[in-house]
Amino acid sequence: MTDVEIDVLGKPYERRVIDLGHDDEGPLIATLVSRRTERSTGRAVLYVHGFVDYFFQTHLADFYVDRGWDFHAIDLRRYGRSLLPHQTPNFTTDLSEYFTELDIAAKLIGADTLLVNGHSTGGLVASLWAHARRDRKMIDGLFLNSPFFEFNMPWLMRGPALAGVARLGRRRPRRPVPRGLESLYGQSLHINYRGEWDYNLAWKPIEAFPIYAGWVGAIRSAHRQLWAGLEIPAPILVACSTRTFRGAKWHESINVADAVLDVEHIVRYAPRLGQHVTLVRIDGGLHDLTLSGPKPREHLFTEVGRWIDAYVTPTDGGPAVGAGGADSPDLDSRVPGAGAAAATGAAQDQVPS
Repeated sequence: MTDVEIDVLGKPYERRVIDLGHDDEGPLIATLVSRRTERSTGRAVLYVHGFVDYFFQTHLADFYVDRGWDFHAIDLRRYGRSLLPHQTPNFTTDLSEYFTELDIAAKLIGADTLLVNGHSTGGLVASLWAHARRDRKMIDGLFLNSPFFEFNMPWLMRGPALAGVARLGRRRPRRPVPRGLESLYGQSLHINYRGEWDYNLAWKPIEAFPIYAGWVGAIRSAHRQLWAGLEIPAPILVACSTRTFRGAKWHESINVADAVLDVEHIVRYAPRLGQHVTLVRIDGGLHDLTLSGPKPREHLFTEVGRWIDAYVTPTDGGPAVGAGGADSPDLDSRVPGAGAAAATGAAQDQVPS
């Protein structure tokens, strides 16, 4: 592990490079980016990015730090700051390999209260990790921003077709898959195209990185585990947009919808995460809800703040319902399922895509 250095984002962001040894392509690293509060409260957030992604959302860190939480983000192996020249970008054949850097990051953070914030594929990884480490009581809350719970494609493609790709992935894991991610979502984000955000296009390209058969098999296996039901003991907040964008050409409606995942899949599978799940739907939200327009972004942060105060660090001094707190009555037991899900505020309304 390297010494603490100033991150590419500049002060007050610091980074530590985590040595993960070698794999079949060569040296392997992960990178922990940190921004701390002026005075430690013993509370910290660990952010886990999505696919074709890395941490750059400084306004997300601002939100947590302003509330007294140290902020940390992990760039997973082969992603962002951790992507080395000899590596296949974003590639894996087993999502559980990421548990190693998450374990190390949690140990390095050493917080009394740890909230894990996962986006998209990072939300899927964080969910499986929280389930696998449930007996260690490592986390006190899990916030999932548009988690990747199902492929967004017609049934025939995500059923028989993906099964065939997964079988191919066991023999030829680095075989490219013809259908990749559309560039429209990237265009809606980056300031050089149609968006308001500036980030490193070498780490998060508009056209996205190729998708490989081995990666598809890894995601499909993770999805099946999730669908069977997880047992995450910490309180969970799942947030997604109210709309799914469907189309191959640019349309202004892409600015108020999820252009990557089908939001109804997120709603369907959220209750299978655990026994204490809260669901919030953000009208006008993008796939990465934190990169939405000002109004839905404010709505999201309001809901996250309310949830943290209610379930992770209650302001009345009572115990949190989480890994380290005593159980309280399940306030979110109104929706049947493997777990309990509740929609809060105006986000409860179902808006057709």
